[in-house]
Amino acid sequence: MWLYALAVTAAEIVTAYYNPLYGIAWHVVLLVALLVHASLAYNQTINLVYLALSLAPLIRIMSLSMPLIGVPPMYWYLIISLPLFAAAAYVMRFAGFKPREVGLTVGNLPLQLLVAFLGVPLGLMEYLILKPAPLVPEFTLQYVWLPALILLVSTGFLEEFIFRGVMYRTAVETLGRWYSIIYFSFIFGVLHITHRSPVDLVFVFAVALLFSMIVGFFRSLLGVSLAHGLTNIGLYIIWPYLLR
Repeated sequence: MWLYALAVTAAEIVTAYYNPLYGIAWHVVLLVALLVHASLAYNQTINLVYLALSLAPLIRIMSLSMPLIGVPPMYWYLIISLPLFAAAAYVMRFAGFKPREVGLTVGNLPLQLLVAFLGVPLGLMEYLILKPAPLVPEFTLQYVWLPALILLVSTGFLEEFIFRGVMYRTAVETLGRWYSIIYFSFIFGVLHITHRSPVDLVFVFAVALLFSMIVGFFRSLLGVSLAHGLTNIGLYIIWPYLLR
């Protein structure tokens, strides 16, 4: 498992600091290896872990290889998310998980909403680390509402569904709760190497641990999905205008 984690890390370093084409090739090899490994371990519980882990290289392959030239940046997240939603749903169906088993339940709504508001300070903190350019040309309702909705669903909900939902659920019974939390938080973190910020890597890993523990305790993705979405909305839409 950790050899695969190191391979994902190496592929991300190649993608971020050397050549994205080589990085894509490396991720394709990893994807094939994980799918083959999952098939060889068929009828063993570990095969589901390898199958779910294959979503990690798929995320990077989709983000770098989709033909998005001429498409406004705000739609990139939506287009890239569609095949990833389908792949994660397939893993969930193949594993025989019910929606509740991967956190697709409301849970305690007041507590979930409190968790959601974590996205406000987290978005500010990540903005102060990365200081990205705004995703929208103007900070008005006309330009903000659709990109905000896309970020909420295509990054917040999608990534929580994949990492804290499907991946965690496939591994928890085989690897144990804490091992699964640490392992997939590490995978989530290294997929942010492309931001080229060691501080952001530490920040993202810490947030992934926090979100994983919240999901493990409340058994719902609602709060962390909203928090994740609000983090990205603040990072790419709100704080670049309020703090410029």
